Amino acid sequence: MIVPVIKVENLKMYYKTKMGYVQAVDGISFELEAGESLGIVGESGCGKTSVSMTLLRTLPENAHFMGGHVWFNDNGKMVDLTQLPEDEMRHYRWRGISMVFQAAMNSLNPVYKVGDQIVEAILNHYPDTPIDQAKAKVAKLFELVTLDPKRMEQYPHQYSGGMKQRAVIALSLACDPKVIIADEPTTALDVIVQDKILRELKKIQKELNMAMIYISHDIAVIAEVSDKIAVMYAGKFVEEADSTTIFKRPMHPYTFLLMNAFPSHVGPKKKLFTIPGEPPNLLNPPKGCRFAPRCPWADNRCREQDPEYVEVEKGHYLACWHPLTEEVRQNELRK
Repeated sequence: MIVPVIKVENLKMYYKTKMGYVQAVDGISFELEAGESLGIVGESGCGKTSVSMTLLRTLPENAHFMGGHVWFNDNGKMVDLTQLPEDEMRHYRWRGISMVFQAAMNSLNPVYKVGDQIVEAILNHYPDTPIDQAKAKVAKLFELVTLDPKRMEQYPHQYSGGMKQRAVIALSLACDPKVIIADEPTTALDVIVQDKILRELKKIQKELNMAMIYISHDIAVIAEVSDKIAVMYAGKFVEEADSTTIFKRPMHPYTFLLMNAFPSHVGPKKKLFTIPGEPPNLLNPPKGCRFAPRCPWADNRCREQDPEYVEVEKGHYLACWHPLTEEVRQNELRK
């Protein structure tokens, strides 16, 4: 039996506000093996970034952990990261799980040489490492992300957007993590650079046999680099399967509508779908299925009872009372 490198069980994290609790992450479960990748997709505000912050425990003061487990495979021993005191959690942050943050181009210190910033990360976690050895490692990381090691001596303002992104990826690799979270890793980059960055990330992930979690609102981008896709809506996963299945046989209405809301650059012209309404207020989410108020196929049961997130076929998880059949999907596409 293959033991996953990370296993998340019924994870819940709410934000406390003057109006009440925002149910940002409400019962998320998934697992990843070494070398496997998961893409988390959904509209802005659905809780994608909150998932990553909860995994790393880099949360604001008003965030409240409400339950669940994050099991991390530490050389065969499964450690629940949610139960660790902060000083022990620091050991796993960046050494176990690291992150390419959203708007990563702005995460580099502008008055600090790029190479020195990565060296500092290594020395922070491995203080006995000789500086020359740390610099040699950074040089190798630069080569891995296709940056000239000579640029270690330059400052962030001397880098282009794509180069900054590569440098931040090198930073995320500095302490040899088993899991990397990439939150919107190609934000603000042109499409050609986006493609190069994503291809490089996928290549590095396979070479180093790491587990990877991609976060994006663009399901087409995620599908190119992820083995599995989890579709998130209003703080919950509504569907998860391998990328091919999600694209060819989406069963959840939200997945189907989200996929067909994006234009394709190849193939014949097709109808673009719009999703009516707006996401629910997570201070007071609706009773039953949270997508029911916007779902064309919803009935009274959907509005009254929240469907369980269950495995409907091997590796395919779904939370829906009325899964879409091939006939329904084709009828909608023909309209």
